[in-house]
Amino acid sequence: MTRVTPLEKLRVPIGGQEIELQQIDHESGGMSLLRTRIREKSRFTVFEIDAQTAEAWGRALLRWAAEQPGSR
Repeated sequence: MTRVTPLEKLRVPIGGQEIELQQIDHESGGMSLLRTRIREKSRFTVFEIDAQTAEAWGRALLRWAAEQPGSR
C-alpha cells in the first residue's frame, strides 16, 4: 500500500495549470518521494523525485525568482 500525503496545490495565473505536490510513502519503507502533478486541461504530467533532487530544483527556482524584476 502506498500512502499519499497532499502538500500543496497551486494554480498558475497565466495558463491556468494546476500543480499538486504530494509526499509518497510506500508501506514497505524506503525513502519518501515528492510527486509533482501538473494538469493542463485534460493532460497530466506526473513525476516523482527524491529529496536531493527536490532541494536542487527548489534552489534553482528560488534563484530564478530572485533575479526577476519586482521580486522581493
